[in-house]
Amino acid sequence: MLAEPYKMKVVEPIALPSSKQRESILKRAHYNLFNVASQHIYIDLLTDSGTGAMSQSQWAGIMLGDEAYASCRSYFSLKKAVAEIFGFRFFLPTHQGRAAENVLFSSVIKPGMIVPNNMHFDTTRANIIANGGIPLNLPCKEASMPFKDLPFKGNMDTKALRKFLSENHAKVPLVMMTITNNSGGGQPVSMKNIKKASKIAHDFGKPFFIDACRYAENSYFIKVRERGYKRKSTLEIAREIFSYADGCTFSAKKDAIVNIGGFLAMNDRKLFEKCTERLILMEGFPTYGGLAGRDLEAMAIGLFEGLDEAYLESRIAQTRFLAKGLRDADIPVVWPPGGHAVYVEAKRFFPHIPQAEFPGHALAIELYREAAIRSCEIGSVMFAEKGPDGKMKHPKLELTRLAIPRRVYTNSHLSVVIDAHIKIAERKENVCGYKIVRGSGPLKHFNAWFRPLK
Repeated sequence: MLAEPYKMKVVEPIALPSSKQRESILKRAHYNLFNVASQHIYIDLLTDSGTGAMSQSQWAGIMLGDEAYASCRSYFSLKKAVAEIFGFRFFLPTHQGRAAENVLFSSVIKPGMIVPNNMHFDTTRANIIANGGIPLNLPCKEASMPFKDLPFKGNMDTKALRKFLSENHAKVPLVMMTITNNSGGGQPVSMKNIKKASKIAHDFGKPFFIDACRYAENSYFIKVRERGYKRKSTLEIAREIFSYADGCTFSAKKDAIVNIGGFLAMNDRKLFEKCTERLILMEGFPTYGGLAGRDLEAMAIGLFEGLDEAYLESRIAQTRFLAKGLRDADIPVVWPPGGHAVYVEAKRFFPHIPQAEFPGHALAIELYREAAIRSCEIGSVMFAEKGPDGKMKHPKLELTRLAIPRRVYTNSHLSVVIDAHIKIAERKENVCGYKIVRGSGPLKHFNAWFRPLK
């Protein structure tokens, strides 16, 4: 077994609140873990976004950041890195991925337009809705088989995409692909599927955009799982992925391992000019996009660090350590594990809690109650919505996501997470569901208040 390809230079102390304190904290937070102050968290697996540990090279880059308002040196450092990895003609820095989404969608969506994707994540979906569009998920059938060991369960159903475009192409401004598929259990997408979805989009004259948040992890999965890529570097694989695309949105808080940042990239000059106008209104001048020069510099360095194969091997091995430990303890996890998180199938874990009472959220609350572990529900709180008949439509998967920050925790921390699940399983019949008492809309999971149904 190989150790992590880094050593620790700075540490941050953490402490475990008492059981009595945790109960009080949950009540004050209205049973929403987003409302819990970070000093009351022992192990924070809420998200892998912006929570990674930056390297000595990135911290050194921060000191070199150029804070000029227009055309700072750090912008050109990032521009060079984006061109070398992604290959698009134009790019615009943004303060994070959701800003890139809003700039793009506000530039291309008209009311009633439909954006197909393998699976939209929460802010992507919400930005489409906010701009008058309709998000459409077209996952492959394997995506709803959480325990079947298949290599690329994040794929898009390309037959469904072709059929949909043949019937609705006039309503579609672009086709998207999310890599890896966060809403579907962090599962990767194959190069074959990316290439096929791109061709179908282009057959109907539609731009093909990639939600590239975890492109480096997806590239590594292609390297180790897809025939013909074993001898290619993750950089070569990434370049091939984006060669099939017309643009991408990117949250650098994931695979560029920075605390803030993102960008929007594309090949179409007219779209770029339109997006530039929107960006100036929403984010700032086009060479800083809502970021300090030091953030641009750290992002330029992190883009290459995120592609380092020794790092990727270690990161994905750590995710697998947590997933295997849970599965060996008979905790139902999505298998095989993805790169950034382990997903517990909460509907199977709590079969007595109906989806309308949010079993994924219930497990997240119990993890905090048991060991001050913060996680995130990816289920009916996040994605349930009323159908045309007025009835509530629940997602097929009811998940609790354990997102692992990059270069932050050791396997000892993850062993605590495994033990907490085991202890919850021993008393799971006594765990209740929850009701939303305040909050609505596609992003209600961020600020909703809950009440336990005891």
